[in-house]
Amino acid sequence: MQIFNTLTRKKEEFIPQKPGEYRIYVCGPTVYNFIHIGNARPMVVFDTLRRYLEYQGNKVIYVSNITDIDDKLIKKGQEEGVPMQEVARRYEAEYIKDSEGLNVLAPTVRPRATEHIDEILGIVADIIEKGYGYVAKNGDVYFRARKFKEYGKLSHLNLEDLESGNRELRSQMDDDLKEDPADFAVWKAAKPGEPAWESPYGPGRPGWHIECSAMARKHLGATIDLHCGGQDLIFPHHENEIAQSECANGCTFSRYWMHNGFLNIDNHKMSKSANNFFTVREIADVYGYEPIRYFLLTAGYRMPLNYTVELIQSCKASLERLYTCRENLDFLIKNAAETGSDVLVEKAAAAKTKFNTAMDDDLNTPDALAAIFELVKEINTLGKDASKAALTNAAEVFDELTGVLGLLYNRKTNEVPAEVMELVERRAAAKKAKDWGTADALRAQITEMGWQVEDTAQGPKVSKIS
Repeated sequence: MQIFNTLTRKKEEFIPQKPGEYRIYVCGPTVYNFIHIGNARPMVVFDTLRRYLEYQGNKVIYVSNITDIDDKLIKKGQEEGVPMQEVARRYEAEYIKDSEGLNVLAPTVRPRATEHIDEILGIVADIIEKGYGYVAKNGDVYFRARKFKEYGKLSHLNLEDLESGNRELRSQMDDDLKEDPADFAVWKAAKPGEPAWESPYGPGRPGWHIECSAMARKHLGATIDLHCGGQDLIFPHHENEIAQSECANGCTFSRYWMHNGFLNIDNHKMSKSANNFFTVREIADVYGYEPIRYFLLTAGYRMPLNYTVELIQSCKASLERLYTCRENLDFLIKNAAETGSDVLVEKAAAAKTKFNTAMDDDLNTPDALAAIFELVKEINTLGKDASKAALTNAAEVFDELTGVLGLLYNRKTNEVPAEVMELVERRAAAKKAKDWGTADALRAQITEMGWQVEDTAQGPKVSKIS
């Protein structure tokens, strides 16, 4: 599999350190509010990567953290007059609900920052011991950015250029505490009314970046295979993670880096001030979760993606085509003869090859979706003449490919109640006897019971009225 490595700015073969085992860290949310549609993109994209790697027979150790100590969380708790941890746990639960709604697999480990204070203090101590960190007069601990000669290698900018875009450098008012304006905090001294933990430097709390370095080291080791996240995290978050980890550990932090592109709303940047800010929950309440997942796979993950109502409606319609095809397959398999055409076996194999080729090319989900819809076309064209074995094979391939993309997870087998089937059989007998009045009356009775019957060459097809 080839992936685009942000570090080298080129596609590279994705080779893990240990054959058949991938160690992946994905930056999770800061749980101070409901997640928005932009937050959902890395969740779905890198979940799909994980699914594909596992589908290919690999073991994936997938770590995605919860940031439950942060300025935004502290502020939210103060505004609501409740402890910060109460806010964090509430919105963590809402995040997990949305994650499950999007059919995102639970991480192998979902570590919380506040449960890794010892590990965070351990890596801070390593940084200080190796001369890359220092304690300021107020108890803050800072990292010497300029001492790490490779600082900027991920964002491909020099330190002077990076300073102008660093939100910490712009917002912090304590430059008099630093040796250099470029230095950043790995431990922050306690302020009145803020949560704090004891440390060798006095009461305080972790800096934003250090938590991921500490949790990755604990759960995945000093060098991981892949670090993922949104494009907005390249600088300063991921750049600082690299600096901290490589100076503390004395080795490469992550061998590969993947970043998804931005998501816009009606061709504009999403913001509350522009009144175009949408949470996943708000969209799911109208369209359901699955169309959101489908939408997030319709463009290459590195490309900008534009959300519109028309597009999400189109995605909902595309999903309905997939569900209808799968439902038709169940009906065809049930009624198929043992003998028949086996051409569909070749078509399913061709679709699978195209799907795998697309996914091997830097997770090309748009082409992977196209391969699935080619299979849908072949099933619709060849299904009625196919053998039971060919149809069963097509269903297995269909389920494999849609499963890798995490789709069709709301599929329900329509077990038709015996009383409905009795009416269907009586209607078929009435039609055979050309008793059209009775047949129509029985159809109406079936409809009243919430079912619909469609006459096909293979016999009556019964389905639940949606």
